[in-house]
Amino acid sequence: PPVVGHAVEARLYAEDVAAGFLPSTGTLTWFEVPDGVRVDSGVEAGSVVSVHYDAMLAKVVAHGPTREVASRVLADALARTRVHGVTTNRDLLVQVLRSDAWRDGEVDTGHLDRAADLGTPLLTPEGRRLHAVAAALAGAALRRSTARVLAGLPSGWRNVPSEPSRASFGDVVVTYAQSRDGVSVTVDGERLGVVVLSAAPDLVDLETDGVRRRFRVALDGLRAHVDSPLGSCTLLEDDPWPPPGSTLAAGSLTAPMPGTVLRVEVAAGQQVQEGQVLLVLEAMKMEHSVRAPADGSVTTVAVEAGQQVEAGSVLVVVEGGVPG
Repeated sequence: PPVVGHAVEARLYAEDVAAGFLPSTGTLTWFEVPDGVRVDSGVEAGSVVSVHYDAMLAKVVAHGPTREVASRVLADALARTRVHGVTTNRDLLVQVLRSDAWRDGEVDTGHLDRAADLGTPLLTPEGRRLHAVAAALAGAALRRSTARVLAGLPSGWRNVPSEPSRASFGDVVVTYAQSRDGVSVTVDGERLGVVVLSAAPDLVDLETDGVRRRFRVALDGLRAHVDSPLGSCTLLEDDPWPPPGSTLAAGSLTAPMPGTVLRVEVAAGQQVQEGQVLLVLEAMKMEHSVRAPADGSVTTVAVEAGQQVEAGSVLVVVEGGVPG
């Protein structure tokens, strides 16, 4: 049959672009590509992305009468893809497909090295603030739906004036209060002109500056995966009651990903300099060097060669202040 139109393929990878394209592992809590494109994939929600296989999650292909149309369809599909549980290169793919260089056919193998603006999240800081609002309201709705006593009352409701409810997501703090006039919301102490149209554990409907948006939320304990027309992000709510001893010792260097310790280059008591390789991890056929963030002294080496480690595991502890 004759060739009609154009097709463009993007490869969706489990990798952290901001960390130098490090492979990302974990369990896919959500994986949903919208209709209208071809998807070749061997994963689904619940699949475990381990260190033992290639990091590619899917090939996504779009077709159109022209290259520009196919690229636009593919970028839109990727932007609306819900993929949570692992860090991916999705935002980078969307940015490349929407760039002037791609449209004009000026992309080559050195493009990513030259384009410093690529790889930043599609979600802006302001969009992330709205996502945090949606996550806080979805969490409140979930608690309300599972309440055994007075479940019909809004979460945090008081019959006399009191402190508003609060949810902290790292550097973003959301407070909200229910009144007869609706829900008032502040983010980092700033009152937002947000109209809360509805809030359920999985869907929050907000209006800001006359624009209505629907925020799809997937709650997993203190973790909230949020998708909207603004972009996508995962927010981790600060535990208001952290378990004792959960704080890492100062100077702890942790594993950025699960993997195998290939080599340990230092020993306890050794003086190290900033940038010095302390140990080497292997994951997904790639090696990653863990380096000293500053001059200091190694007080603890918590692993040995050949050991399997999980993401977040303490590898080495380096205390600052090299004796003169």
